[in-house]
Amino acid sequence: MNFENFIFKDYSFDKNSKLLSLNYSFDNSLNFTEEYLFDFEFDQFDPELLDKAVQNLFFIAGVSYFKVYPFAQIKIEKGQITQEIADFLSKTYQKGLGEFFYVNKLDPTLRINFPVNTDNLKKPEKTITGNKKLIGIGGGKDSLVTVELLRNSGLEIAVFSVNHRDKLQPLINEIGLPFYAVNRQWDKKLIELNNQGAYNGHIPISAIIAATGSIVGVLTNSSDIIVSNEYSANEPTLNYNGTLINHQYSKSSEFEKDWQDLLKRTMGENINYYSALRPFSEVAISKMFASLGFDKYEKVFSSCNQAFTHYSDKLFWDGTCPKCAFVFLAFTPFVDKQKLEELFDGKNLLQDPSLEKTYNQLLGIDQEKPLECVGEIKESRSAMQMASQIYPDLTKKYIFDLPSDYNYAELNPHLMPEYIYDIIIKNSFDILG
Repeated sequence: MNFENFIFKDYSFDKNSKLLSLNYSFDNSLNFTEEYLFDFEFDQFDPELLDKAVQNLFFIAGVSYFKVYPFAQIKIEKGQITQEIADFLSKTYQKGLGEFFYVNKLDPTLRINFPVNTDNLKKPEKTITGNKKLIGIGGGKDSLVTVELLRNSGLEIAVFSVNHRDKLQPLINEIGLPFYAVNRQWDKKLIELNNQGAYNGHIPISAIIAATGSIVGVLTNSSDIIVSNEYSANEPTLNYNGTLINHQYSKSSEFEKDWQDLLKRTMGENINYYSALRPFSEVAISKMFASLGFDKYEKVFSSCNQAFTHYSDKLFWDGTCPKCAFVFLAFTPFVDKQKLEELFDGKNLLQDPSLEKTYNQLLGIDQEKPLECVGEIKESRSAMQMASQIYPDLTKKYIFDLPSDYNYAELNPHLMPEYIYDIIIKNSFDILG
């Protein structure tokens, strides 16, 4: 298919039906509609502020459809884009589609240009008066650690999710906090196009969730959107033709800072966005979860991405993917052996011959890291060293070097408010030291 223009056509929000519709098109001939149902009771909100939040999502969510034919020129029929916003969107599309370029053997330096249509963007007045903190829930261990670290802080906290409400409901029940559900429905026309050979692949989904979260914040009079992205998300996954590709780009500190800046430009001082786990490695988070929440959540949580792509009415661990392999490794030093194996239907993934290649990749021994949300190579090696004290045969199976001064519990830079940081560090100290 050859198209000249990818068009950001229109968006509309119906307060009564609670439905947001985003409309895109290639050359006004191939049209797409993406819908979001905000399935909760709204607080009083500022329509102007909501419009700014919706515009941000409108521009970011378009990546799902733009990628079908990523050589088209971008046209804007609704919404305002300054040079700063255009730069943010171009960078987010470029880096967020890095894995997509790699998988489809496309030029990773392909320039994606957003046109500028205004020189001046009016910032909304501060109309959010609440101090509620909304924690994004994805079903895995990381967001649950954030919940438990902030639970007894004295702050007003609640949780929100985008999609998978039925699967997440047992987990939400266990969390026991106010919950705001959003249902995102992408245009199923993509399936037909993919079957016809259209380009397909990974998108910066965490950027879409971040933008959706700001809308939830406006509708619930909440000041902070808190995510649970660890320091490990900053490590590139692979080098493709001289370009570093990060599967987790929209979970990285780089994106977090860029998104914070964009929120200030478009929404003023109304919405704060940050990760509460940025100082920590995945292994440190695993240790905290083992102490804070494993027993509480073991039957209702999953960090396995396959649990969200298969047709199942509940969360599960498939026990074969790189994410499962990494989580098993990261939990091994801190979770009772029997309990951990029960989580994976009685299997010990470290002793599974079919996962040896995966562990070699996680440890940086063989090929590139898997294109998954997994920890840094050095922290995987640190976890494997600790696991080898439990399973001595692993020392012969996996041979690698690790600097003697590496400490998985060392704190890293962050972008959260200092008072939140103080709470997080205080409540994690007894576990990590």
